[in-house]
Amino acid sequence: MASSTTATLFLAPPLEQLRHLSEELRSLLPRVRVGEAQETTEEFNREMFWRRLNEAAVKVSGEATVLTTLFSKLPLPSPQETQRICEQVHVAIEEIIAVYYSLPKDQGITLRKLVRNATLDIVDGMAQLLEVLLTVPSQSTENGDLISCNSVSVACQQVPEIPKDNKAAALLMLTKSVDFVKDAHEEMEQAVEECDPYSGLLSDSEDGSDSHSDEDGVLGLPSNRDSHWSEEDQALITPCLALVRASRASLKKIRILVAENGKKDQVAQLDDIVDISDEISPSVDDLVLSIYPPVCHLTVRINLNVYLLRGQKMLSSLCHSSDYLETVHSLNLELVWQPASSAISLSLSPQLWGHGHA
Repeated sequence: MASSTTATLFLAPPLEQLRHLSEELRSLLPRVRVGEAQETTEEFNREMFWRRLNEAAVKVSGEATVLTTLFSKLPLPSPQETQRICEQVHVAIEEIIAVYYSLPKDQGITLRKLVRNATLDIVDGMAQLLEVLLTVPSQSTENGDLISCNSVSVACQQVPEIPKDNKAAALLMLTKSVDFVKDAHEEMEQAVEECDPYSGLLSDSEDGSDSHSDEDGVLGLPSNRDSHWSEEDQALITPCLALVRASRASLKKIRILVAENGKKDQVAQLDDIVDISDEISPSVDDLVLSIYPPVCHLTVRINLNVYLLRGQKMLSSLCHSSDYLETVHSLNLELVWQPASSAISLSLSPQLWGHGHA
């Protein structure tokens, strides 16, 4: 009894306990990012896994609500009460991490990534909630909104929406890739349509800007190259748009192919397709960003080469990835990329690159 009383006397203040718990949760994040699936001889039970994961998410969300309620009013909980709730939060977080670890690799790397990311969002959201409770004064209007809209609750609510098998996970990721490229393509087309090469010339003159810039090479014309495309810039836009359009069409066809011909038990093949397709979106981003003014032609040239290489790798890998993907030939993906390849050859010709840009 005496030892219990002594332990109680040395409990840290409530806010200090919250700070310590936040640091503990932050320390778990690297482990979750690189953690391997738990090895077991038991046969994987898909239905039980998803039930456990959903229940664990509900439990974490409930603990977040209790935590917020206790620390959004004065007086703050006692050190003993704080210790109890902190232990419950820690147990709930460890439980959902353990459920994630129970998902075997043979269920699909793509599916595991989605579950891992959901788990990371929940752990990170709980750490953020603790940090907000440490910094936002009690009984403030900000704290009153935490119960319904804190990020950990939002993350927990997303768990039931996770695809339940690797094919569904692959289709989700392919859809995201298609949508990303579609948005980039439409934004670039809109920018081209709205482009006026003479826009800004009059306003530059009226503002009294230096109209004799040596950089322009033409006496009396103001410089607008920082916000507008030159004729040479515009010559690059067509092949760039052709490549983005080609990748958009290819990804759409691949998504259709997976939806119609993919089988749930072809886990490794589906993972390979997602990995290959994932390389395209960053290339689209780099390419599109590099052709907005002011244009650095050397950067565009580098991005074009990387982009084309990744596109050819995607087509080559898809043609040899699995038996059911033999139908890739019927989709004529090579014909989709051929016009873009021709445009690239033109854009990289010595005549175009011979004006001091490279």
